[in-house]
Amino acid sequence: MTDGEATDPSGGRNRLAAETSPYLLQHADNPVDWYPWGEEAFERARAEDKPLLLSVGYSSCHWCHVMAHESFEDETIAGLMNEAFVNIKVDREERPDVDNVYMTATQALTGSGGWPMTVFLTPDGKPFYAGTYFPPEDGHGRPGFPRVLTALRDLWQNERSRVLDSAQGITERLQAAVARQYASEDGAVEVGDGLASEAVEGLWRGFDEEWGGFGRAPKFPNPGGLEFLLMHEARRRGEGGPPGTAGRMALSTLRAMAAGGMYDQLGGGFARYSVDRQWLVPHFEKMLYDNAQLARVYLHAFQFGGEPSFERIVRETLDYLEREMLDAEGGFYSAQDADSEGIEGKFFVWTREELSAVLGEEDARICGAVYGVTEGGNFQDPHHPEFGRRNVLSRYRPLAEIARDLGMDEGELEARLAGWRAALLAERELRVWPGLDDKVLTSWNGLALAAFAEAGRVLGDERYLGIARRNAEFVRGSMWQAAGDGPGGRLLHSWKDGVAKIDGLLDDYACYGLGLIELYRATGDLDHLRWAAELLEEILGRFGDAEGGGFFESPEDAERLILRQKPLFDAATPSGNGATALLAFWLGRYFGRAEWEGVAREVVAEVSARMAEGAGGFGSLLQVVELLIAPPREIAVVGEPAAREPFERELAGRFLPATLFAPAAGEGVLPVLEGRAVAPGEAAAYVCEDFVCALPARSVEELVAQLGEGSA
Repeated sequence: MTDGEATDPSGGRNRLAAETSPYLLQHADNPVDWYPWGEEAFERARAEDKPLLLSVGYSSCHWCHVMAHESFEDETIAGLMNEAFVNIKVDREERPDVDNVYMTATQALTGSGGWPMTVFLTPDGKPFYAGTYFPPEDGHGRPGFPRVLTALRDLWQNERSRVLDSAQGITERLQAAVARQYASEDGAVEVGDGLASEAVEGLWRGFDEEWGGFGRAPKFPNPGGLEFLLMHEARRRGEGGPPGTAGRMALSTLRAMAAGGMYDQLGGGFARYSVDRQWLVPHFEKMLYDNAQLARVYLHAFQFGGEPSFERIVRETLDYLEREMLDAEGGFYSAQDADSEGIEGKFFVWTREELSAVLGEEDARICGAVYGVTEGGNFQDPHHPEFGRRNVLSRYRPLAEIARDLGMDEGELEARLAGWRAALLAERELRVWPGLDDKVLTSWNGLALAAFAEAGRVLGDERYLGIARRNAEFVRGSMWQAAGDGPGGRLLHSWKDGVAKIDGLLDDYACYGLGLIELYRATGDLDHLRWAAELLEEILGRFGDAEGGGFFESPEDAERLILRQKPLFDAATPSGNGATALLAFWLGRYFGRAEWEGVAREVVAEVSARMAEGAGGFGSLLQVVELLIAPPREIAVVGEPAAREPFERELAGRFLPATLFAPAAGEGVLPVLEGRAVAPGEAAAYVCEDFVCALPARSVEELVAQLGEGSA
C-alpha cells in the first residue's frame, strides 16, 4: 500500500467510512488517510517506523470544523500528513478514556487544553508533542499546521533518540503525577457540616452577585454545584435555620440563566455556555448532558420554592429533548451543532425585520420588547461579518413590567406571547438545521432517564414517564449484554443505527444506575432498582482500585492505555467517582447494605481535603456529603398505584433530597418494605426518621402532620 491510499473501495473514502460516529463520518471524505483508534493504526506505525498523529474532537465542536475545513480537506496538508504520519481520528464522546489520557498529556505539555486536540505519539502511544487548533498558516500566535508537521517529521527522522527519550520521560512524569493525585491524603477533612459549609463559602467567593453563576466570562452552568447548594439550603431550612447564601446563589443563577440567550427562548433547552457574564450570547451547541442535568436542577428549584417559571423551564427543556433529540427506538441523541450553513448561531438568531415578516409590524414591536430585539442586534459571527448583526433572544425584563409600560394586561400579553413564540418557532423550523450527532451514549442517557422519570413523578406527567420507561427498555435491549442466566452483565457505551459498541466506562454504569433509581421512585417497579444494583456490582467487581480506593474510569479488562485514570473532578458531567458514590449511597440505603453506603463514604473521604479547597469541581461528591450528613429518613408508600397516588402527589410537591422514597404495591424485598402490607384497594405511608418509625399514615393529612412544615 502506498502512503495516503485508503482501504475503502467506494470512491476513495477513507477508513472512517465504516464507522458509526457522526464525527468520524464527517471526516470520511477527507484526503487524509485516517484510521479509527485501534490496533491496526499502531501496527502500521510500528511496521513503517512512523509516528502517529492523533486528532481528537467531537461533532458539535466549532473549531474542530474550522481545522477540518482548513487543513484536513486540503490536499497538500493531507499529503504531508499521509507521507510522514499514521493518522488517527477519535470522537472524544465515543472514546472519553482515550481523550482523557491525551488531554492530560496536552495540558501537561502546553498548560492548557481543548478541542480539536492534536497529539503526536510514538508507535507505542507515548506523546512527544501536543497542541489544540493549528491554523493552515502561521498566525494568531500559533504556528501553521504545515510547519508543525514538517518540523516533527524532520525531528523524527533526524533526532529519533531525542524524541523517544522525551516521550518516555513525559509518559513517566504523567504516570507519577497521576499516582500522586490518587494517593491517600494526609490531613483529610472530616465529612460533616463543616466541610459542606466550607464548600458553600468557597463557591460564594467565586459567585457573580450581579448576574449569577461563578466566575466571569465565558460562563458555564454548574449543575452539580447548583444541586449541592439546593440540598444544603434545604437541609438548613429543615433544621429551622434562616435563609442562607446557598439558596440565594442557586436560585439567582437559575433565574439569570433562564432569562438570557443561553436558554433557547423559542425552542427550549440550554446551549453549552455563555461567552459573556450575563448569559446573553451562547456558544450555540446544545448537549444532551447539559439539558438533562439542568432540567432536574430547575425541577428541584421548583419543588424548593414553587416558582412557576422554573416549572416552565423544565417542561420546555424536556419537550425540546423529546421533539429534537429522541430516537424512535427510545434512546436520546448526543448533541446539536452550533453552526448551520457554516455560520455560528444562524439557525437561532433574528433581525427585527424577520420578526415583522412573521408577526406583522405591531406584534413584532411588542414581541421584540419582550425578547430584547433591537435594530442594532447583539450578536455577530466574527468569522462571517457579512451575515450582519442579529439578535439572540432573551427575556431579562419581567413580563409584568413590559405589560405596564405598554398599557396592556399581563395575562393578555402572556397569551399573545405564546402565539408569537409558536409562530416564530414554526418559521425557524423552515431554516437549514444545525448538524445532529445522533449517536446514543449510555451515561448521558442515564442523565436523561433520571430527568424524565423524576419530572414525570413530580409534575404528574405520564408522557414523561412513558419516555423514561421506553428509554430503559431500549438500553436494556440494545446496550446491555446479560451474563448468561445469572445476574450481572456488561453495558456498552455507544449505539447508532442498530449497532452498539465499546465496553462501558465507569460513568455509563453509575449514571445509568442513578437513572434507574429515579425510574423506580416514579413507578414503584422494583425491577429497575434490581438492575441498578447489578450495575453497582459490576462497578465494584471491575472498576475498583483495591490499593488506593475509589474507581478507575475503565474496567480492569479494558484496553491498556499509557494511563489508567480515576475520575474525581466533575466536568460537564458528574465525575465517575461522584456518580458511583451517589449510586452506592442510595442502593446501600435501599437494600440495607452498609458496605455499599461505606463505599460512598470512603470515596468522599479520599478527596475531602481537595473538596474543601475547590468546591466548584466536586458538585457530585458534595451532594454525597449532604446525604451523609442528613439524619436518615425513609418514606415507604404501599398500595396499588391508584391508591398510592394522593400520598405520592403530596410528596412530589416537596423537595426531599435526602429522603429515601420507596413506593411499592405491597411487601417487598427492601428492608423498608418489610411488614408493610395493606388491604386491597388501600394505601399507607410509613415515615421513619433516625431509625424510629411513626404509625402508618392512612391519609394525606396524617402524612403531612408526620412530615411537619418545611420538611426537607
